[in-house]
Amino acid sequence: MVWWKVCFGKAVISFEPIVKKVINMARKDSFNYFDSFVKLVEYSCQAADLLNEIMNNFNPNKLHEKKEEIHKIEHSGDFERHAILRKLSREFITPIEREDIMALTDSIDDVTDTIEDVVMRMYMFNIQGIREDAIRMTDIIVRCCNALKQALEEFYNFRKSKTLHNLIIEVNVLEEEGDKLFTEATRHLYVNCKDPIEVIAWDQTLHYLERCCDACEEVANVIESIIMKNT
Repeated sequence: MVWWKVCFGKAVISFEPIVKKVINMARKDSFNYFDSFVKLVEYSCQAADLLNEIMNNFNPNKLHEKKEEIHKIEHSGDFERHAILRKLSREFITPIEREDIMALTDSIDDVTDTIEDVVMRMYMFNIQGIREDAIRMTDIIVRCCNALKQALEEFYNFRKSKTLHNLIIEVNVLEEEGDKLFTEATRHLYVNCKDPIEVIAWDQTLHYLERCCDACEEVANVIESIIMKNT
């Protein structure tokens, strides 16, 4: 490292001690963003697992209870997001660009929010029974979240990782699978369901299930964009 020195007549002023002090302060107060990304996506995984439990062990009388339970998960995720952004606002040195940290943080948080939205719709529309297509779509969401968690656990090593790219591809493939299932599920709903209220309720619910897959793909896209910018 080259240290700049400024000469004023016979006096020589070195910036080395100042720069070293700033660097040491930054290191002492360092914040591991990569660990925080993993913590944030763990809330998405918890929300996906709870949604999967709701779908596979459905009890309409417990929807209010489950709505409150998933909201607590979403609230915890919001708290972690705020912690990251508060630290970012005071951080002198960051491992990647500030806007990339914000984009990745928000995209992960959106996954948890969108999963909560599914349960909210089920509660608001008074869903009384579960469609097989919804169970299959939920399974895709769980797999997407698990793949994202693995990707974010590997993200700290994004310049050298041999598995991160494949995990991004896995999320993209799962999202495409979710899109196809959503199309067929929606058609099946309109062709076979004769109750207009049930059609409206499930049309919206299926739409939000598909949005969960889209939200997961967006996280993968942000990770991929960061990798491209930094390698």
